[in-house]
Amino acid sequence: MQRAAERRGIATVSPSVARDVTEHAKPPRAVFLPFMMGHLFGVPFHTELQRHILMEMISLLETAEESGTIRDLDLSWAKARKEGKEIERRASQ
Repeated sequence: MQRAAERRGIATVSPSVARDVTEHAKPPRAVFLPFMMGHLFGVPFHTELQRHILMEMISLLETAEESGTIRDLDLSWAKARKEGKEIERRASQ
């Protein structure tokens, strides 16, 4: 699907939590997130983290110099989950 959009002139970036699969598939651009499967944008309600990921993806659209670029984000699942639990705790008060 990503290649079809690219053929029509629409630049794309894939979020990925499986670097080996992404390297094999060779999408035009991808951002690797060291998170658990099913958690491409971290944890629920963590809008700051989600915004950061989206901005990194947009930045890659502007800066990637070759097809197949994978940008590794310096994030941690443990930290994202800890922050997410704090966000949930504050929201429930």
